Amino acid sequence: MTTSNTNPPETKSHFRSYLLLAIGTLFCLLPFSNKAFHIDDTLFLYTAQHILQHPFDPYGFEVNWYRSPLAMWMETKNPPLACYAIAVAGKLFGWSERPLHLLFLLPALFVVMGTYHLARRLTDSPLVAAAATLLTPVFLVSANTLMCDTLMLAFWMAALILWIEGMDRDEPLLLTASASLIGVCALTKYFGIALVGLLLAYSWVRRRRLGGWAWYLVIPILVVAAYQQWTWSLDYGHMFGGAVRFARIYRRNKAASLLGNALVDLSFLGGCVLPGLLLAPFLWTRKRLLLGAAFSGLAGFVISRGWVNLGDGGVLRDYHQHWVLVGIEAAFFVAGGLSILVLTIEDLWKRRDADSVLLAAWVLGTFFFAGFVNWTNNGRSILPLVPAVGILLARRVDGLWTASTRHLSAKLAVVFALSGVLALWVTWGDAAVANSAREAAYLIRDKTRNQAGVVWFQGHWGFQYYMELLGGRVVDVDAPEIQPGDFIAITEGNSRFFEVRQRFVVQHDVIEIRIPWYMSTMQEGLGAGFYSSDNGPLPFVIGPVPTERYDLYRLSLPADWATVLVPPKPRPPFLR
Repeated sequence: MTTSNTNPPETKSHFRSYLLLAIGTLFCLLPFSNKAFHIDDTLFLYTAQHILQHPFDPYGFEVNWYRSPLAMWMETKNPPLACYAIAVAGKLFGWSERPLHLLFLLPALFVVMGTYHLARRLTDSPLVAAAATLLTPVFLVSANTLMCDTLMLAFWMAALILWIEGMDRDEPLLLTASASLIGVCALTKYFGIALVGLLLAYSWVRRRRLGGWAWYLVIPILVVAAYQQWTWSLDYGHMFGGAVRFARIYRRNKAASLLGNALVDLSFLGGCVLPGLLLAPFLWTRKRLLLGAAFSGLAGFVISRGWVNLGDGGVLRDYHQHWVLVGIEAAFFVAGGLSILVLTIEDLWKRRDADSVLLAAWVLGTFFFAGFVNWTNNGRSILPLVPAVGILLARRVDGLWTASTRHLSAKLAVVFALSGVLALWVTWGDAAVANSAREAAYLIRDKTRNQAGVVWFQGHWGFQYYMELLGGRVVDVDAPEIQPGDFIAITEGNSRFFEVRQRFVVQHDVIEIRIPWYMSTMQEGLGAGFYSSDNGPLPFVIGPVPTERYDLYRLSLPADWATVLVPPKPRPPFLR
């Protein structure tokens, strides 16, 4: 007796693809599940821990993040939904690194497989789109943090998929679910509200008129308005409006030129989304490649020589000493960013349909926000456009299949293998710096464990989390409480606001931790500024990375503590 096959070959093929993508995502992310908490992870953790005690007052506490204690609602520029998720996980599984990173594997998995699901509608090469999303530096680095970016993107993808399917079926339930998820997305990270404009443009082009569907997009606007009212009732002020105001003032004070912002934005786009660069030789004619190379080479040169205003007041930065290295890498990254933008515009020009409008608005809108609206250029702001770029690359690859390009499968395999290796390399470099802060905190604890005196420290990000976890106290620069015989630990490149006058030092130890990966995402001396372009115009840099240095001083203070410290830098007006 024979049984019929109830699963068509196409269904089996998609199941295998989903399984392959899940395995690939776990393969790329599980090795980093014990990565130390890094950058703004600390703020999310502190908020999550506070939420367990005061669930309806998430930002009702103070944190010393810049140089002196401020209300948390003044320091953070993100809504609290991701913090609530961390609070639940911390309560259930504990506050160590591994369980919390494993929690954030779930949205990462959804983003990759959601990209594949959406790409099935928009391209004949959905696996290419998903691979281009997974095997890129900005996705792997962002998926290894506790910050809200990957979770926001997961909600973004879910809302987008449900909206498109709701439009296909004219199904109110799907449209309601999508609109509700947009609200959830915006409460995870404010940029999520941009989905309202994106879906409005897509739906208008698709239906050629306003219809009942437009009313659903009022739901997320009402959600954000209710959130604004809630934060006002808690005496936080209008936090959404506050984040917008902060970004505007910061940009104005930084005063980078339009050209400087554009070139750094291109550099971050190309470096963060490496498949756009690595696939370029297969996408463009030789003439276009030469024109792009000429423009990018010139851009890399002017960036590295400091001939364009990046908002540094015309002061030559340390990375200008390495102008050859910085210039070469900037040229490659700008070339990748340029390739992605041209690809996006050309897809829109040739197709001129709702799907091309969706992808173009998705990429160009995010690019504009990252470079000209957000408070600084950074990889986290580039992340939302990665699935759209993956789909655009897949649509272009569709044309290569049609043209019967020889050995295309092998070429694509080589490109994505190289992109994956580079992306993992960047992620290992980022993890090494994060882990060095944890290691330094434990070494400082060991050196001071059996000695009298309080251990103070200056420096934030993950270093602050581990120092406070081990009993250290962060210095209030405006009102320090240091006593004779106390220790103070100061980091080399992490919020260093003052120096200790050597004549008051009775003991000085130097802790240096080597970063062996020849890769860094945050190294001002080499121009790497993945988390903020204030550190440099490159999202990451390949080259010899300086050791992470921590100075540990034991002090003998006079009656007036202020004579011990070199006067600190004043707080910028928009942070007062």
